[in-house]
Amino acid sequence: MNIKLILFKITGLFLILINLNSCGFYRPVSAKDYPPEPEKRIQKNLQEGKGFTIMGSINRKGDGNFNFATSNEMWRASLDILDFMPLTSADYSGGLIITDWYGYDGSANDSIKISIRFLSNEIRADALKIKVFSKECEKTINCKISQSSPKIENELKVAILKRAAKYKKDMIDTNPKRDLNSILTPGDKN
Repeated sequence: MNIKLILFKITGLFLILINLNSCGFYRPVSAKDYPPEPEKRIQKNLQEGKGFTIMGSINRKGDGNFNFATSNEMWRASLDILDFMPLTSADYSGGLIITDWYGYDGSANDSIKISIRFLSNEIRADALKIKVFSKECEKTINCKISQSSPKIENELKVAILKRAAKYKKDMIDTNPKRDLNSILTPGDKN
């Protein structure tokens, strides 16, 4: 009976050690590797992937995340150009617009679908990636889907860029002080 109790305790201790080992071994850390300010430690941990944020980090710039809102000229111009088509998906924060299949000229056998992906929120030609797909069907069966010619994609891109530039110009004309303040750095405003 005494042997069973000792065996039970050894087994329990062994299981506890195995579970604790999965947490990792103690690694001593030098204080000079971590800044004393909590904000800087948080940023360092996040950059190394050792932490998480709730609802993202505030004031992050240049990290590839773009906040597309109604004030973004490229976003507004794209939605205005595609106004006649039904949308399947419009993701502001992801910078993606996908239309549903649209049959033009009343034809049920031929339709197009447009996908616009925003690579930047600046008004530039390389800030948009547009794909246009066409679907040709024989009596709503045997559909053939292919990517349309680059000519249509380029025409859409030019139309969106022209309209976005117009929106930007209108915004500057109506509120020039706001735009000037966004261009100047905090030290230059004095």
